[in-house]
Amino acid sequence: MERIEHWIGGVPAAGTSGRVGPVFNPATGEQIAEVALASAADVARAVEKAAEAAKGWRRASLSKRSAVLFKFRELLAERAGDLAAIITREHGKVLADAAGEIARGLENAEFATGIPHLMKGSFSEQASTGVDVYSIRQPLGVVAGITPFNFPAMVPLWMCATAIAAGNAFVLKPSEKDPSASLFLAGLWKEAGLPEGVFSVVHGDKEAVDAILTHPAIAAVSFVGSTPIAKYIYETGTAHGKRVQALGGAKNHMVVLPDADIESAADAAVSAGYGSAGERCMAISIVVAVGEVAAPLVDAIAARLPKLRIGDGTDPASEMGPLVTEAHRDRVLSYVARGEAEGAVLVADGRAADLPKDGFFLGVTLLDNVTPEMDVYRDEIFGPVLGVVRVDTYAEAVALINDNEYGNGTAIFTRDGGAARQFQFDVDAGMVGVNVPIPVPVAYYSFGGWKASLFGDTHMYGPDGIHFFTRTKVVTSRWPDPGTSSVDLGFPRNS
Repeated sequence: MERIEHWIGGVPAAGTSGRVGPVFNPATGEQIAEVALASAADVARAVEKAAEAAKGWRRASLSKRSAVLFKFRELLAERAGDLAAIITREHGKVLADAAGEIARGLENAEFATGIPHLMKGSFSEQASTGVDVYSIRQPLGVVAGITPFNFPAMVPLWMCATAIAAGNAFVLKPSEKDPSASLFLAGLWKEAGLPEGVFSVVHGDKEAVDAILTHPAIAAVSFVGSTPIAKYIYETGTAHGKRVQALGGAKNHMVVLPDADIESAADAAVSAGYGSAGERCMAISIVVAVGEVAAPLVDAIAARLPKLRIGDGTDPASEMGPLVTEAHRDRVLSYVARGEAEGAVLVADGRAADLPKDGFFLGVTLLDNVTPEMDVYRDEIFGPVLGVVRVDTYAEAVALINDNEYGNGTAIFTRDGGAARQFQFDVDAGMVGVNVPIPVPVAYYSFGGWKASLFGDTHMYGPDGIHFFTRTKVVTSRWPDPGTSSVDLGFPRNS
């Protein structure tokens, strides 16, 4: 059985806990490896190595850091196919989706190559007579990332590229369900010339997470996952004096107005609802059909579903792969039954699909006449289950979104520019798409939601990422003539 180890001090490390977790191929249901689960001592060792490395890396010139980022970006682009195969093997998503994930992560590495510009401060000459004032950005030291199973390459790259470029050492705790992508990234960082200890990987469960959240040498923690865990990460990390950004769950709505192109909207709903088997925090899980568009839209979505090809992600013909684990598949199944029991109309039943007999597969489900009181509306299902809520007016659609506890992303489909502009003004969500179903921002903006989708006040990557992984220092400088020096016990004055 393959053993997946930690990465500490620039080399693989077995760990000391003696505990391991299973790693499956979701397409076959077979266990393919076991991953070491870190003890608090393992985390402490990684942090110790990171703290030593951070001292030297902070002193590295911006041009040196940028050169490492450029090399890392080059290696990542060259070997994207190898990384995609690793992701598909352990996560289950189809190869094309894995390649798309890597491409979006690559954008963040590209953004971070501009660190000489991104770290610039400001300067005010002659703020007072003979006095200049300027600000500078400096790294925090050792920072950590705790990342989810659904994007084992992209989300770590959201964090580590910016953190490392800014001069920090980064400790990654990836999901134990698909851990190998993180080690592949570690190898690329090393080959790119990153000093040993600047990037570390510790696999694990709650023991490793708590060790990260309580370790005094870790200055900041970045997290993506479910809302209950995000809340725990934020409360525990900040209680121990850390800067924390914790991105939680979502229930993303796609509003379709009566003037929308029904065929385009149906294509978007199917793509955004069932891509990656719905295991995306930006997946569309609720379509809000306004007025008379509802019936033809539901028909158009339903007509597309029998054509979807579900199978092993390594098969180029597959459009959707399995769910990540058997337990998660069974949880999603329970929501299909619950939605039917609650009174939703079962237009397409994923339980009845013709699927491979092995693996953690589930067909696509479409539920019509969903209402806000139903569990299938309230809960983040994180699977290939798409619900349709019918409303009469635009105002009802906006109220539905704004009343929801989550505020990650939302979208509107319309041909009316005025309605689209009003929507982006009215809606309470951190990311908005106009005729774009999954509005994940490009790397030079920042990713993050509102309400229960975010704990903390800083979004991820882009300009907010630079802000999160650095702190500013203001310097007031004066070079007086010694002959004019005197004692003055009064409050400093600007003159």
